[in-house]
Amino acid sequence: MPFADLLPVWIVGFAVSIGLTPLTRQLARRTGFLDQPSARKVHAAPTPLLGGLAIYGAFVIALLLFRNWPQYVVELGAILAGATGLAVVGMVDDKIGLSPRSKFPAQFLAAGVALAVGIRIEFTLNPLVDGALTIFWIVGLINAINFMDNMDGLAAGTSAIAAGFIFVLAASQGQELVSTLAAALCGSAIGFLIYNFNPASTFMGDTGSLVLGFVLAVLTIKMRFPMHPREITWIIPILVLGLPIFDTTLVFVTRIAEGRSPFQGGKDHTSHRLTLLGLNHRRAVLALYVACFVLGGAALIVLALPLPEAELFSVGMGVLTLAAFGAMLAIRSRDLRRKRQTS
Repeated sequence: MPFADLLPVWIVGFAVSIGLTPLTRQLARRTGFLDQPSARKVHAAPTPLLGGLAIYGAFVIALLLFRNWPQYVVELGAILAGATGLAVVGMVDDKIGLSPRSKFPAQFLAAGVALAVGIRIEFTLNPLVDGALTIFWIVGLINAINFMDNMDGLAAGTSAIAAGFIFVLAASQGQELVSTLAAALCGSAIGFLIYNFNPASTFMGDTGSLVLGFVLAVLTIKMRFPMHPREITWIIPILVLGLPIFDTTLVFVTRIAEGRSPFQGGKDHTSHRLTLLGLNHRRAVLALYVACFVLGGAALIVLALPLPEAELFSVGMGVLTLAAFGAMLAIRSRDLRRKRQTS
């Protein structure tokens, strides 16, 4: 599918998001959807939280305005139903604050709806195993993007970059539905990012992060590369969404090692560790944007290389990832030692 054919979808998502975000910001202030400062957060003043509603609205409008796919109506309906349900749960959480456990049923339900209409990982070709992997991937990515929403512009920017690479990959394979959804999501996230980049005037809240995580997870499941060996294409979604996966794994390992709940908030994300190296918030986020571009570019390289070279390249990326993981753990350990010495 020509990239130019999908440009209007991206433009509408972008433009609608730009127009809706100031409205959701005003609505948040009037209705009390405000994120209050705390010791584990980086902002210093109450900030409107309904920006995710603008992302969701722009995404849906961009899809419905430009495309009519009778052949995809069931899958598209399931995706929109899952995104809508998660947006509603996210709004409730942004207003009253739900525990992580109370949000899991909605996440599993959204994943189950996707699985029920045939959106599934095809890795082992065993229906039960692949079904379990599908649920795990979707619920895991929903929470991974939610975890990434810890610094101005981080979740929106990384989601936009990931959606952009999904768009390129899917369009190159002629996947109309996936590439169109990715274009709409990318434009919507970038439109919101204009207001969310440091210093942010509004946050997406769970209303946005849950929707972004769900749609990105579903899109990566639906990507298909029929002309390439399955032995290597399984790594492409992992590379495209490598930063959220890396950050969530890092946080889980750190918190469990320190005897804390993995879902207990804290300033122990990758972005926070970069600030310990001397980067300010804006530069830390920009550095992570670069990491997203590198990982997305790596996915394109894997797709372009013959199988032996692609496997060798993937091993190299794995080694670099492990080195970065070790460096992040070392930064945390050094910071904890410094705090103990000064206390």
